[in-house]
Amino acid sequence: MTDLPIAAVVRIAKANGAERVGSDAAAVLVEKAEEYIGSLAKEANKLALHAGRKTIKQEDIEMAVENF
Repeated sequence: MTDLPIAAVVRIAKANGAERVGSDAAAVLVEKAEEYIGSLAKEANKLALHAGRKTIKQEDIEMAVENF
């Protein structure tokens, strides 16, 4: 079971030029998106903790993206 809805990921793919997305491709897109978000959240959490906070802020996400 995934956390991201497959339909939302397919809409994003279509909004970015994909005419059609196969069900197997959609499943992989969801899997990889969740992996990326998880890694990004872990890095942002490290930055928040380093700043003495428990809450991840926008700046943490932006800095985490730069580290990827």
